[in-house]
Amino acid sequence: MRILLTGVSGSIGAALAPALVREGHDLVGLSRDPARVDAPMPVLRGDAVGGEGLDEALEGVEVAYFLIHSMEGGQAGFEARERDAARNFVAAAGRAGVRRVVYLGGIAPQAQALSRHLASRLEVERILLAGLPEAVALRASIVIGARSRSFRFLVRLVERMPVMALPAWRRHRTQPIDVRDVRSYLVAAATTPHAAGGMSLDIAGPDTLTYGEIVERIASLMLLHRPALRLRRDVTPVAAPVAAAIAGEDPGFIAPLMESLSGNLLARDDRAPALLGVRLHAFDRAVEAALREWEDAEQLRAR
Repeated sequence: MRILLTGVSGSIGAALAPALVREGHDLVGLSRDPARVDAPMPVLRGDAVGGEGLDEALEGVEVAYFLIHSMEGGQAGFEARERDAARNFVAAAGRAGVRRVVYLGGIAPQAQALSRHLASRLEVERILLAGLPEAVALRASIVIGARSRSFRFLVRLVERMPVMALPAWRRHRTQPIDVRDVRSYLVAAATTPHAAGGMSLDIAGPDTLTYGEIVERIASLMLLHRPALRLRRDVTPVAAPVAAAIAGEDPGFIAPLMESLSGNLLARDDRAPALLGVRLHAFDRAVEAALREWEDAEQLRAR
């Protein structure tokens, strides 16, 4: 099957590409700068935000992965860029006769207002599901993987802060998921018969943890003792740029990410493993695997 993979230079795209090749698919990638992509398939030049190159990339494609996000660079208006990219992609896929697009977004809170980050993810999902007859939208919370920016951010904070300052959002709960399980879900979504008429599924790990517990468990698995300073208020506007500086991250990425911690991010139901045939890794095993892969390329100072 001929498959187009966008977001091929990101952490999920990089994990997914070899798996699709092993499945025997005819894979092609799409990137704004193909020369910067190290991937096991040809990569075409294109930009979904502006629409350039989409018609060529989608020619003959049966399934496309839409793994495009626009929070990088700290620029304002990422919501408009993500919306434009989704609309351009749907239009080009329609012209090419592509029925199935697979999208990875974020789990949404069920009892409080959406952050900018999660609201944009849901808007992209809405556009894809409305525009394509067999679109599949998967929603994940924190992805545990060596190249996952959210996981790397947490590890860097644990590594570099002798005392962990945990704002009020530390009490909120979520279900982190192993990148290996995300990859399995994405591979299965390309061929699942359940997607006629479109499908939206929450994909979540088997462990439900507070954000405070996530930080503490990461520290423990890194063999570190990090006393916690538990703050009474949510200080994201102040904390985000400080945390970004400590972790060496882009504040324009970290601020919207931290805004999403203001409530529980829990799966709507537990249908996904049975529907897509995925067995899940526990949180501790996911972290250990991610840390081992990270250290194969770069030594962590705290280990």
